[in-house]
Parts: sequence; structure tokens; C-alpha cells
Amino acid sequence: MTGETDTETVAADLRRRLARQLEEDGRLHSPQWRAALEAVPRHRFVPRFYRESHAPGVTAWKPVTPETVGEEEWLRLVYTDETWVTQFDGRGIDWAAPEVISNATPTSSSTLPSLVVRMLEDLDVQDGMNVLEIGTGTGYSTALMCHRLGSENVTSVETDEGVSRRAGHALTGSGHTPHLVVGDGRTGHPGGAPYDRLIATCGFRNIPPAWLSQVRPGGVILTTLRGWMRSLGLAKLIVAGDTASGWFSEDGPSFMIARQQDAPESLGVVPGPDDGTARRAVRGPDLLTRSGPAFMAQLAAPDARFFSTAVGGDPVSTFLLDSVTGSFAVLAPTDGGWQVRQGGTRRLWDAIESAVATWEEYGSPNTSAFGVTVSRDRQAVWLGNPHGPQWTLPS
Repeated sequence: MTGETDTETVAADLRRRLARQLEEDGRLHSPQWRAALEAVPRHRFVPRFYRESHAPGVTAWKPVTPETVGEEEWLRLVYTDETWVTQFDGRGIDWAAPEVISNATPTSSSTLPSLVVRMLEDLDVQDGMNVLEIGTGTGYSTALMCHRLGSENVTSVETDEGVSRRAGHALTGSGHTPHLVVGDGRTGHPGGAPYDRLIATCGFRNIPPAWLSQVRPGGVILTTLRGWMRSLGLAKLIVAGDTASGWFSEDGPSFMIARQQDAPESLGVVPGPDDGTARRAVRGPDLLTRSGPAFMAQLAAPDARFFSTAVGGDPVSTFLLDSVTGSFAVLAPTDGGWQVRQGGTRRLWDAIESAVATWEEYGSPNTSAFGVTVSRDRQAVWLGNPHGPQWTLPS
């Protein structure tokens, strides 16, 4: 492949193929969003990226650029339905001499197009609507919204100045001029309010109160709620003044958590072998990694994290630590089951077992059976209806 003209011609063909495939797979329904997908050059927004290596051992990420894999393969990968990582640990990458990266945490990416389109269709925008995006990232989803609504109706907030700057260059180069803001997404952008729609492309532990005041009554907030152990899922809320309420989707995506709400580096103090009070556990630690029970565990212990290790030659135990209150639960294997030791102001395992039991009583439903109600004083996830069992989101 030679020359910019050839690159753009091939890219346009790949965009049409991607849009057609997503439509055939039932993941693209709107002709307006199909037109945006076919028009926006994703390769301008991910000119260089990393993909995960599937070799055994430590997770590693390999650089992908036109120079490292060839222009034809680079374009092919850009226009596949995959998420490509563009930053690790909040630091810039030396693209002049990119290296394999391991032992790092992705902090910015270009989300797979099918998920981007799904969320944009869920947002249910109409011509002329004013949209606030939280998490500009590469700017690709921002460009899709600009194509659909016009740049003057799109505002996007990004916490990382370098990421925002690169997105701005890509957007301008693609003919889009949305209002880009560098700041804390939790505060939104009051200067452009009121908004008809708010969409967040990173995860939040709760709904920031500022969003309620910046989205007009009847407007939509679409965001992923997540905790320090796992994602809860995609929630779509309708705003009604100082409150908002809505439902989780059936198979919500998992986005990187907003940097201002990331977990503390320290897990907390590991309890000693004689700390806490012990009882026989009704449930074993496997529920922390099983989809439905893990969802309930995240609701019941919102400030906790867990790990498993062997201490002093004993069998592997699972430690659940709450870094906010200092509470803990330790699950150790016994003959035919598990013992749990708990301490602190919160009985973590009691709360988790109770939440899982409630979920089972309601038929072990998927996340679409859960909803969210938000006010300035309290935020809660409920099961079945707003008067059903509830779990408070962290403040």
C-alpha cells in the first residue's frame, strides 16, 4: 500500500465492512449511527496502540503501528471490533521506540466499536440535542457524536491533559470541533448546561451529584457503575429534577474506573491469625468470582477488595479487606467447607452471604432485574422495584 490516497480508500472500505458486519450481527440498528461509523476514520484516532499478547506467563502488551506490523495489517486491526489500549499507568508512551509492556495497568483506550455504537444507540439522541461526554479518550466516540449531532452540540470532558490534546488533534484533523474540557468528570461542565444527554465512557462508583443539576428534567444519564472488585454494569437513568432513576442493562460493559475514584494503593491491614470472631461459612470464596454472586458481593461490600494467599504454610485463604473502615473477613478451608473470621465495624461476609441469599430468593436474576435511584442524599441499587431489597452505593 502506498500513498495517503490508498490508505484512505482502504480505510473507507474497511469502515463499510465493519458497519455491515455489525448490522448483520444485530449490533447496529440505526441508519444515522451506521452513517457515522462509515464516515469517521478510526485510524486517525488510534494511529498507534497496544494489543495484548496471548503468550503464556505474565500479561504483556505489544505495540502496533504501521512501522511495526505494516500498514495493511495496522489498518485491518484498527477496523476490527476490538478495544485497543493507548496508555498505561497514566503515562505517555515513547512511540519513537515502542517496547513490549508488562506489569502495567491500561488507563486509556479506544473501546470496541460495537460497544461504542450500542451505548450511543442506548443514549437515544435526537437531532439538535446537547450532549455531555465524560471521558474523551481517543476522541473516536466524540467524533461519532459530532457526525450525528454537529460539533456545536457535543462537549467532552477528559481528566488527562495529554490524552485530551491528542484527541483534539485527531478531531480537528477529521473536521470536528466539539468543546473539549480538561477536568474532573465528576463535576461535569456547568458552562454548557443544561444537557439533554450525558454519557460516561469510564466507570463510576456512584452518580456524581453535579450530573443531576446539569442534565435537564427528562434527560438521560448513561454510565457504567462499578466498584473496586468488579463492574456492576451499564445503567440508564432518567433525570427528574434533583433525582434520577433507571435500570441496569442485561449485559453491561466493564470500563476502566474514573481515576479520581480508583481504589487506594493499600488494600488495608492484613489481620493476624487470631484477630476477629470465627464461624462456619455458608458460602465459599468462589462466589467472589462468579458473575451473579460477585455482583451481589460488590453491592454488599462496596469498599472491599480481596486476594488469596497461603500464610505460614497454611492452606490458601481468601482475604477480604475494607480499606475505608478497616473491616476484614478471612475465609480458610476446613473439612468439608469453609471457616470465616470477621472483624471491624462491618461484618463483610455476613453482608455478602445475606445479599447472595436475597438474590437467590428472587430467582438468581441477571443485572436487568436491578435498578438505581439517585438523590442528593442517597444512592441505592434495588432489586425488582424501587421498594424492593436495596443496597446503598458508596458516597
